[in-house]
Amino acid sequence: MAANPHWGERGSVRPPHATTSLVVSGKTRILVDPSLPTQVLIPRLLERSGLGPDEITHVFLTCLNPIHRRGLLAFERATWLVSEREREAIGVQLIESIKEAHGAGDADLVKSLGQEVAIVQRTVAAEDRLAPGVDLFPLYGATPGMTGLLLPGPGATTLIAGDAVPTVEHLSAGQVMSPCFDLEAARESFKEAIEIADWIVCGRDNIVPSRI
Repeated sequence: MAANPHWGERGSVRPPHATTSLVVSGKTRILVDPSLPTQVLIPRLLERSGLGPDEITHVFLTCLNPIHRRGLLAFERATWLVSEREREAIGVQLIESIKEAHGAGDADLVKSLGQEVAIVQRTVAAEDRLAPGVDLFPLYGATPGMTGLLLPGPGATTLIAGDAVPTVEHLSAGQVMSPCFDLEAARESFKEAIEIADWIVCGRDNIVPSRI
């Protein structure tokens, strides 16, 4: 996080980035939230997995927050997936922002927002199951359509939670990301995440047991 309130931090003390995960199911290779800049992410991917960007078949975005997709353009051959609810909600917001920017005569902002719209248009609404053992798990609240991935295993279930569970400190304190789109929905999603998962991949942290 740019500043972790549980560490007593205020303001931005570091560049924020989201947790990036690689999920492999058969021949399907899903990169979740490619947050690091391309020049950092590609070497890290090769270092950790032996894979290059062209070997990633799908990119899944837990949300459309720009922090979660800095390295997205490196995966041109992959299918870009996001929940239908997130795609529609953010798309509508962007169109409204473009109209306002046009009305204000802000050409630079119109161009920037147009680039954001192009990314949203390139994404595909994800099906409920991305691959065997990889299922969508709605976690609305932090954003309009925040959605995680549920990975049931023979002995434990793992949930890639995105910003629905930001850090281990948030998990310990029972707190959601602040600010968020819908506080009550975010709290309910947080509760569901803890109830269903044995292990949680936090949105801005590592993998941790859900009942810590």
